[in-house]
Amino acid sequence: MTLLFRYLAKEIFFATLLVLAALLALFALFDLIRELNDVGKGSYSLARMLVFVLLSVPSNLYAIFPVAGLIGAIFAVARLSVQSELTVMRTSGLSIAKLSAFTVLIGMGFAIVIFIFGEFVAPVSEEAARRLRLQATSSVVAQEFRSGFWVKDDLSFINIQNVLPDNTLLILRIYEFDRSYRLVSISDAREASYAGQSRWLLKDVEKTHFEGTNARVQKLNESYWNSVLTPEILSALKVQPEQMSIGNLVAYIDHLRDNRQKSTRYEVALWFKALRPLAVVVMMLLAIPLAIQNNRATGVGGRMVLGILIGIGFYFLSQMFSHLTLLNEWPAAISALTPTLVFLAVAGAMLAWKEFPGRLRRRLI
Repeated sequence: MTLLFRYLAKEIFFATLLVLAALLALFALFDLIRELNDVGKGSYSLARMLVFVLLSVPSNLYAIFPVAGLIGAIFAVARLSVQSELTVMRTSGLSIAKLSAFTVLIGMGFAIVIFIFGEFVAPVSEEAARRLRLQATSSVVAQEFRSGFWVKDDLSFINIQNVLPDNTLLILRIYEFDRSYRLVSISDAREASYAGQSRWLLKDVEKTHFEGTNARVQKLNESYWNSVLTPEILSALKVQPEQMSIGNLVAYIDHLRDNRQKSTRYEVALWFKALRPLAVVVMMLLAIPLAIQNNRATGVGGRMVLGILIGIGFYFLSQMFSHLTLLNEWPAAISALTPTLVFLAVAGAMLAWKEFPGRLRRRLI
């Protein structure tokens, strides 16, 4: 069976790479179309846009790999079935159970690679892409740390503890310097909301002025702050939990818990990311019963379309559980595991039906 395993591994490997290349090209085209509107803004040239799209490829690869594995395995096994090669293999003693075991082993290899890729390559490339686009389209230089967002705006440095979904800023501190880089003032505000025309309305402000060796404290209920920082730039600054590495997610969740802040969204992202390799294996296992059809009139193309629809269904089911968890405060681990277990159960039932059709039919009757 070693020879059969190597042959199956080669067929599934190259089929998956082919499907993955096609899907990545499609997603890159969508990214190009979306970014064209911003070409010419600031120093965001066509060349920088192309670099941005290339840097976004690793994140797209990590997101779509389970679907690519499913379609690639369907394509490889269905082609073997249509060309009667699979029939010869099964006549030689290759059962559906052994074929499934081989596919699981191949999927585990893919899972290890995609885990390493998603942990060490995709987050770095996504951060580089985000930084390139931000610096090209605005004059803001920013970075996110455990202490919050740090933003450089001309001669000012701003620390923002949290950004709400409506782009309201919570707990911010503004350090203002003069041209000689001497500290002029420090402003602490409880909250800031965007007032339009590059102005923010600060609430509960305490501003400390430094004049020589003296310091003067001024307290204001409200104050306006002029900055090139806008809600659009904030959206670009904020790293999505799904794009963070597992190590960073764990550290940030601990930080939120230490500060008694909600961490549900980050916990959901952590568990979905941790279970992504398992999803790759399950989707490739599901490909076996979908690819093996008793009726050879069903072409490879039709089975691949079915695989695409199932992959889309898996994505939407995962998204649905993710949003329901945020709304209902469900345990993040159960929410992330449920879609994978559902598809694993479906794959197991379909494989059993293919392996023992007569026994199952008699029991059902």
